[in-house]
Amino acid sequence: MTERVKKADMPTLEQLQKEVDRVHYRRDFSRVMINTIYSLVVVAAIAVLVAVLLLPILRIYGHSMNDTLDEGDIVVSLKGSDFKTGDIIAFYYNNKILIKRVIGKAGDWVDIDQDGNVYVNGNLIDEPYLDDKAFGECNIELPYQVPESKVFVMGDNRSVSVDSRNTAVGCVAEEQIVGKVVYRLWPLKDFGKLK
Repeated sequence: MTERVKKADMPTLEQLQKEVDRVHYRRDFSRVMINTIYSLVVVAAIAVLVAVLLLPILRIYGHSMNDTLDEGDIVVSLKGSDFKTGDIIAFYYNNKILIKRVIGKAGDWVDIDQDGNVYVNGNLIDEPYLDDKAFGECNIELPYQVPESKVFVMGDNRSVSVDSRNTAVGCVAEEQIVGKVVYRLWPLKDFGKLK
């Protein structure tokens, strides 16, 4: 009887092989899961760094850039400092990020007539992105020379935008600039490059 008990207690070679395979599978599965988690963390960290340092993604609040950008739009900006008249930029102002259009750079003379026509260095600038021109809330003395290392900006919704025409915002220092707004991501129907 003891011999039968001993044989019954002893696993067969097939049972041993199944147990070894199960242990190997668990170990391999654990390795794959850990590697997958590490990979996802690295990819997420790289995505965050790119989004913060190179391509900040911003959501539009307010109406100062209507009809170019509407409240709720999501845009991508590109870090850099090579801006020209007509470029849309994002910049820090009082712990917020504002989005406006570049009108003049350091040393330029900006003038605005009562009809809302904008002149830079005596030349009327072409603004096909505007629906309506307006003099807006302007309390600076015109013509105005843009100070060194600053940018003169205006919103596209000129009648309501508070921008460089008003001393409350003034010209934007280069170190305040987040980047040039280049693409609209949302809403999908308007996805694409901004003009």
